Amino acid sequence: MTEAVVLVAGRGSRLQELTEDRPKCLIEIGGKPIINWILGALRRNGLTGITLVGGYRADLLPVEGVAKRLNVRWEETNMVATLLCADDILRAHPTIVSYGDILYAPTAIQSLLCAREDIAITYDRAWLELWQARFTDPLDDAETFHEEGGLLRAIGSRASSVNDIHGQYMGLLRFTPAGWLRVRAVLDTQSQARIDRLDMTSLLSLLLAHGERIAAIPVDGGWLEVDNQTDLSLARRIAASPPGTFHHDWRAA
Repeated sequence: MTEAVVLVAGRGSRLQELTEDRPKCLIEIGGKPIINWILGALRRNGLTGITLVGGYRADLLPVEGVAKRLNVRWEETNMVATLLCADDILRAHPTIVSYGDILYAPTAIQSLLCAREDIAITYDRAWLELWQARFTDPLDDAETFHEEGGLLRAIGSRASSVNDIHGQYMGLLRFTPAGWLRVRAVLDTQSQARIDRLDMTSLLSLLLAHGERIAAIPVDGGWLEVDNQTDLSLARRIAASPPGTFHHDWRAA
């Protein structure tokens, strides 16, 4: 049975005073916290074994219907270290991994559940519209992303042109136990200091360098990252506007 792990350890300091007394995933959009949107999308796909891996103000995370883990070193480590707190789950079950600050449609999870490779991610082919709404210059934030034949070929470098970008990684992944054991084998080649610093795109790039196959599953819009005040304002504006306009699909969760 497929499990789900949601990474909610960080504070979200770019949101300033809004996260002084709560983790970012508890900020409300459209009348409910971000984490509720995430749980809704997971449960719409029949995922009931859900674990939240927290850190900052983990005591405030919801407890009903979910398990909780704690990255006690959340202040000094990055996202891969938080994911490693769920190592036993990833070894035992096919697992969907979700960032805790993204809004997405249930169909994005469904597409990952159908992935044939042992390691898979979703990416947004319609990324440019979203990045233009988020940034004055989309290239200030967008990273390179190359896909070919349904497989990820490169990710995570600074892009000099939109032509370097086939899409943008969304913060959703899937590992089978076999895939996760290969991830662990790659991590075993790294120092603990390096592992502590690893973010997820750096891990994906490292896996590619070690010859791993990573399925790249296309999604055309319908999601949103909440990283800063601009993102939050955009999300709240979308949540309050009529259906059928920009990036509404996540409201189905």
